Amino acid sequence: MIIWLASYPKSGNTMLRSMLSAYLFSNDGIFNFELLHNIKQFPNDSFLKKLGIKDGDINSIIKNSIKAQELFNNKNSVGFVKTHNMLYNFEKKYPFTNLDNSLGAIYIVRDPRNVVLSYARHLDISIEETVKLITLGKGNKNDLMGNWAENLLSWKAFKKYNKYLLIKYEDFVLDPKKNLIKIIEFIFTLSNRKSTLDLNKIDNVIKSTTLDNLKNLEANNNFQESVTDNAGKKINFFDEGGLRNWSKSLNKNFINQIEKSFKPEMIELGYL
Repeated sequence: MIIWLASYPKSGNTMLRSMLSAYLFSNDGIFNFELLHNIKQFPNDSFLKKLGIKDGDINSIIKNSIKAQELFNNKNSVGFVKTHNMLYNFEKKYPFTNLDNSLGAIYIVRDPRNVVLSYARHLDISIEETVKLITLGKGNKNDLMGNWAENLLSWKAFKKYNKYLLIKYEDFVLDPKKNLIKIIEFIFTLSNRKSTLDLNKIDNVIKSTTLDNLKNLEANNNFQESVTDNAGKKINFFDEGGLRNWSKSLNKNFINQIEKSFKPEMIELGYL
């Protein structure tokens, strides 16, 4: 059964997966990039190819999400899957997933004003283009993700089943140990496991997944999520992390546009 690690892009999903994979799939809690292979990504090209679906064929992906999950989902064990998709059509025709395949979801959210800065750098596009991208939502080429708020709100569908945990990226950065323990205990609850937390292992996870350590690992190893810019130059995946400060880098027009688009959600989360 799947536990989803869901988020809008550049919201801390890699940090979450790094910590979880180090705790769950290593003996000592020391992180390395190979551990990330224990957490699948969805949609994934290999799953789509098995169903004869071309990458970018949104209608076919929507209609076959459940079939694709059934290809890899082991219902007798717990598996973790990363996604940036919305939880579209939940409990309706052609759902993204369902309770037959999913145990629950951990959703990590980040202030959209900082998401814009990080996402623009990652995509090597302008801030203006990125603001449009995260606020536009359904109807654009990325409508499997929706806009920042649509993505966030969709995953709350798991909340009424007590199968949903929301983690703010900013809280994770401020107190990684407290929030990692919260996440692990949530996983134990979902999977009906009675396990004792290994606090020494958790300390090793925290030490080995600091931003500086992840930067060093990326500099000395091939990281599959690194990208290149339009000139073919590598864009390091790990940059400023929790040190990024939208108030010093975004102009007022972009700030106002984001805050106007997502005011209710940002107020609820304490971003406004």
